[in-house]
Amino acid sequence: MFFGGIVKNSLIDYPGKISCVLFVSGCNFECPYCHNPGLVKGRGQSDVLSEDNAVDFLESRKGFLDGVVISGGEPTLKSDLSSFCERVKNLGYPVKLDTNGSRPQAIKELLCRGLVDYIAMDIKTDPNRYSPFITANCNPDAILSSINIIMESGFPYEFRTTCVRPIVDEEAIANISRLIKGAMLYVLQCFQSKDVLYPDFFKDRRLDYNELDIMHLKAIAEPMVKRAFVR
Repeated sequence: MFFGGIVKNSLIDYPGKISCVLFVSGCNFECPYCHNPGLVKGRGQSDVLSEDNAVDFLESRKGFLDGVVISGGEPTLKSDLSSFCERVKNLGYPVKLDTNGSRPQAIKELLCRGLVDYIAMDIKTDPNRYSPFITANCNPDAILSSINIIMESGFPYEFRTTCVRPIVDEEAIANISRLIKGAMLYVLQCFQSKDVLYPDFFKDRRLDYNELDIMHLKAIAEPMVKRAFVR
């Protein structure tokens, strides 16, 4: 397994832990607002870190780091993700996985084998609205299946939605909130316009939400979940 990037220590990516973040290259979605454009399809950035080098680094940081985040790109596209998680767990680290939820069987395997300790799944919008903004080919059932697997797993988790017009609106937030009713945590993320995958998508129009608007979206979600907040 190879990685396209690394953050050697982070205070914000794994709740309550000092973590290392490893970024996998390649993604099956092309969200126009993606803030890791170099990792999508490996575009513009080659793999920079081998699995063995990553394991050696984590070994050297034992006692300082509290956890490991595997992000992307989309990690579940990698056939050797499970074996890498196993190596990380054998070092004594808890593992957080960031995923787009498009591969429920991969998520289920990781959870059933106890290879991840925390999952953060991005729900881009109402699953029936992924096309054309997120990908030309998306099976909404896969997204729904991943939601159910995660919520029934017993492991800590969060769902996240980046608030960008017209991909996300009041109706989308209401529909997502119904799908994740009773969820532990739902995070609404503010859109960052710098270094996005498709800058032309945002040219000559403002698609982000101001503070008042995003708090309104949060208010829509709050009655349906145990906790909602804006990040």
